[in-house]
Amino acid sequence: MPGQSGRPRGAYPGFPAGGATASYNSAMAVLIDPSMWPAHGTVWSHLVSDTSLEELHAFARANDVPRRSFDLDHYDVPEHRVAELVAAGAQPVSGHELVSRLIASGLRVRARDR
Repeated sequence: MPGQSGRPRGAYPGFPAGGATASYNSAMAVLIDPSMWPAHGTVWSHLVSDTSLEELHAFARANDVPRRSFDLDHYDVPEHRVAELVAAGAQPVSGHELVSRLIASGLRVRARDR
């Protein structure tokens, strides 16, 4: 199903074709999932760290992601910023992998706790 951009959901620069994800770089712990969450006239991705919130906030500050975009355990970022954040070092992963790694890190805030 296409996103609002007209591209199939999850298909944009910086993400491997066919829904595959890049291999994990153990030095990189900032992750971004495909843009697929519609709101405010665009689609959104999630930016997380599987190491620490401090690392996530530092990456966001360094890349001018506004603090108001932070939602307890992730930043919401609009689709037009994704390629730029990947170029800055965010690792593109599937939504499933992002959530799995966030849970494994102990940083995940469950929906019922929001």
